[in-house]
Amino acid sequence: MSLSSDLREPATRPQARLQMIDCDVHHAMRSETDLYPYLSAKWRRHLETYGARRPVPYVHSAPYPKAAPALSRKDAWPANGGPPGSDLAFMQEQLLDRYDVEYGLLHLLSPSGMDQRDQDLGAAICRAINEWQYREWTQKEPRLKAAVVVPGEDAAASVAEIEHWAGNPDFVQVSMITHSIEPLGRRRYWPIYEAAARNGFAVGLHTSGYNGHAVTPTGWASFYAEEHQEVAISQQAVVTSLVCEGVLARNPDLRVVIVEAGFAWAASLLWRLDRHWARMRDEVAHLTRPPSAYIGEQMWFTTQQMDEPERAEDMRRIIDWIGWDRLLFATDYPHWDFDDPETAFKIRMSEEERRKIFRDNARTAYRLS
Repeated sequence: MSLSSDLREPATRPQARLQMIDCDVHHAMRSETDLYPYLSAKWRRHLETYGARRPVPYVHSAPYPKAAPALSRKDAWPANGGPPGSDLAFMQEQLLDRYDVEYGLLHLLSPSGMDQRDQDLGAAICRAINEWQYREWTQKEPRLKAAVVVPGEDAAASVAEIEHWAGNPDFVQVSMITHSIEPLGRRRYWPIYEAAARNGFAVGLHTSGYNGHAVTPTGWASFYAEEHQEVAISQQAVVTSLVCEGVLARNPDLRVVIVEAGFAWAASLLWRLDRHWARMRDEVAHLTRPPSAYIGEQMWFTTQQMDEPERAEDMRRIIDWIGWDRLLFATDYPHWDFDDPETAFKIRMSEEERRKIFRDNARTAYRLS
């Protein structure tokens, strides 16, 4: 992509630096044995003897080799060993201090309790992950806020995990994988949304997980480039399911954040959903307003992976359609497609627009002071 010289200069760099809220920061474990102090002897023995089993025919790798080792920037590997995102001091230096981050919202990609075949093991892993996040991350660095990781295919266990952490200010959202066994709007997941709303948590849906099926509608793709592209498509399915199944309508206090799928596609999706609702609203009589009305009040989209049209001014039109109050800035640190807040946007924004995207919208979505 070529940009004219006047667009190469970061248009969003302020005269006075603005503290930002980064809505997608990936921390990691040096080893999965990091969870052992937070697991019972029973589950430690289970993992040592049988290991964890996800619903895919891959034990120690993802279905597709990724574009970079650990999905990460070359400069994100800590000098003292461990994978990117595993060293808190290095994260503080490279991200939190470097960009004056007011809050960083943590999203752990692996391990996951929700895509474990053994649901009891999945619940134990989720509790251990949450204890590990609390003890090793948020208690040591108050700028970091965690997500309550839940074993979403087991609604009762998920509700219990949410209730366990309710009222703890270190946790601001509930996290589920998006490649679930059924579309996330189905009734089996409703108790989770109700518990999240009841306890003041947002629901952060970061593209992740495995359900035993290919991410495409027609089977396994040949290349990582194809699988990576399907991220946005799978998140469109998540949004559609949550709206059409009535999750937002039934829970007016529920706040949902769609994480790491870009956002340009939301404009056309909102238009299409409203058109279909206008024609077939008798089928979804539980929706008393157009889908865009629910999304415009209860759902947010993180900016990463940043959509960059050839004509920079087209970005402004896209955001106008979606709403300047619906976007949350995210870097996706420490991954290879990290978005630098100083250069990510190629459009000039007013100070009010910048404050909304880089800070104020996140304060609303996550109820941050």
